[in-house]
Amino acid sequence: MTLRHYTAAAIVSLALVGCATANPPVVAAAPAPTVQDSAPQADPARMDAIIKTLASDEYEGRAPGTPGETKTIAYLVEQFRKLGLEPGAPNGAWTTEVPLLHTKLDTGVPLQLATGQGAMTLRQGEDVYISTQRNVDRAVVDNAPLVFVGYGVTAPEKGWDDFKGADLKGKIAVFLVNDPDFGLAEGAPNAGLFGGQAMTYYGRWTYKFEEAVRQGAIGALIVHDTPAAGYGWNTIVSPGGENYDLVQGPDGEGRLMIQGWLSSDAAQRVFAAAGLDLAKQAAAARSRNFKPVPLTGETLSASVPVTSETVQSHNVIAKITGTTRPDETISYGAHWDAYGIGATPDARGKKIRAGALDDASGIAAMMEVARMFKSGTPPQRTILFGIWTAEERGLLGSEHFVASNLYPADKMVADITFDTLQPNGKARDFVLIGKGQSTLEDYLAKAAAAQGRTITPDAKPERGLFYRADHFSFAKRGVPSLIVMALGGGVDLVNGGRAAGDKWVSDFTANCYHQPCDDWKADWDLSGAAQDADLGYAIGRELADSDAWPKWKPGSEFAGKRK
Repeated sequence: MTLRHYTAAAIVSLALVGCATANPPVVAAAPAPTVQDSAPQADPARMDAIIKTLASDEYEGRAPGTPGETKTIAYLVEQFRKLGLEPGAPNGAWTTEVPLLHTKLDTGVPLQLATGQGAMTLRQGEDVYISTQRNVDRAVVDNAPLVFVGYGVTAPEKGWDDFKGADLKGKIAVFLVNDPDFGLAEGAPNAGLFGGQAMTYYGRWTYKFEEAVRQGAIGALIVHDTPAAGYGWNTIVSPGGENYDLVQGPDGEGRLMIQGWLSSDAAQRVFAAAGLDLAKQAAAARSRNFKPVPLTGETLSASVPVTSETVQSHNVIAKITGTTRPDETISYGAHWDAYGIGATPDARGKKIRAGALDDASGIAAMMEVARMFKSGTPPQRTILFGIWTAEERGLLGSEHFVASNLYPADKMVADITFDTLQPNGKARDFVLIGKGQSTLEDYLAKAAAAQGRTITPDAKPERGLFYRADHFSFAKRGVPSLIVMALGGGVDLVNGGRAAGDKWVSDFTANCYHQPCDDWKADWDLSGAAQDADLGYAIGRELADSDAWPKWKPGSEFAGKRK
């Protein structure tokens, strides 16, 4: 195990030289207001310059703990400094350290499944995808029995328990993705008990791995299904055996030895070898009466080499201190990390997964919001700007920040997170992810109406996007949160309409999400992304100069957290 430690002092030192090699865009004064619109507005050209810089090859895909992180942090600090913001970390610093455990499994080593019909080899990347969060030299599983646990949900408030007291110690739990009521027809038993078509947190893979730990399992595998997961197998395998976690105990105690996914085809073969029909078992799992089903005669063995290192990654935090209620905060967030350099090139020969839209576009929007705040009257409440590490690895940077209580959650008015904006021009509407969660939606509707836009509910609620970005770290602690993201269904574009918006979402999700083709494009039209930045600013500006506190709506699963 090696220690890769980039100190805050070294980063700020780099920032002081202006990150000269990165050619950062010059931060100019805010544009003069026009007669027609006196409110400040985001500048698409400035946003484009920021994205182009952060998505350039020099930043190497911005993976945590790499030289790409060092350059990224220095660039971000310099941008905040030029905008005239204050450092938001302790002791006048711009950054806080986020200690991460970085692991990587050897993806060339197959797993062996013993069955009553003979041995079955599961090839990594094709039949199975696994990683680990344990600080070990080898991920070892020795003849661990497989148990199908349905959707793996423990929800006392809904009278639902998929485990029924089953002993999973030392076993591999096999899950279905999404919720027990996903895809059920209206009127069917249990239809709408969870989120219906909209995924709840019980449906997320993160929840299922957490529940496997609580149930004592040594490992967990989720059966992949593109509609239920919200993304294809290419997205599943894109990390290439890598995983990150906040540093835990000596060897990652409290984490699974292996966790990952079974491809749909492989899962059918695995169930069939145990004399079971996967489709019938999946149907049975939709009932409260479901009990775990051992895959009789099947045990999994693996001994996969693991390389690990402790990485001192960083969050970047800036602020504008409120004039009259400085202890009350409004948080803006985006994440700086992407997926670094991949193992194999794509069809163009490119290996760097630059994360141009996901999430350099969110950073660009946040920087414009910061500029707009600085161009106007100082806010009465403190405005925070957090750019988080390791979002792509499980929302780790934002989780570390909120858990630190540096800015207490009970004094946080709202969080607005920018993550993956669309580059196709202006839109007639805004697609809302997480409809029905909080009264921030009312502020959003008001701001959108001022732009001549309407609000459209998320067309892809099964993707569970409300649980997949950094705002979730705030929401689960009771902070009303809004995610500004373009992946919840296509917007009604001024040029091309809904059909063009939907086509872009489908193409991006299928081909470029976490892939090398999420890179900067010269033909982008970021006027729509600038619209979304303006929405975020308008909401925060209204809250900053009032004593209002947005509230969770009664049906939200987070409503009790604020209380």
